[in-house]
Amino acid sequence: MINIEAQSHLVNVAVLGQFTLADFKELEEAVMYKIKFEGRVNLLLDLRDMAGLTVDVAWEEIKFSRAHRFDLWKIAFVAENPVVSWSTWFAGLFANAESQVFDDYNLAKEWVTTV
Repeated sequence: MINIEAQSHLVNVAVLGQFTLADFKELEEAVMYKIKFEGRVNLLLDLRDMAGLTVDVAWEEIKFSRAHRFDLWKIAFVAENPVVSWSTWFAGLFANAESQVFDDYNLAKEWVTTV
């Protein structure tokens, strides 16, 4: 399950439990909508309560990052688990966006919203 909050040039997402393909499609639609009407956007992905993700989500994330590598400005990942931190860093390799992993939500939000 995910919770999405859209703000000016920012898509703020919290993943709760298992991150499914349906969740990813919902996230993708929100990001695409913001890109269409605002241009480049920032992402704030709170993964602290994520229980895991399916292989199809990982594959879709890579495809999306490659297809929209110039549409994303900054990506802030909030994660306390080192494995999640590593995997988010790896996924960030496919995007042209500046990305950073945080263990503090407030620091992540401050970083991703600062121009």
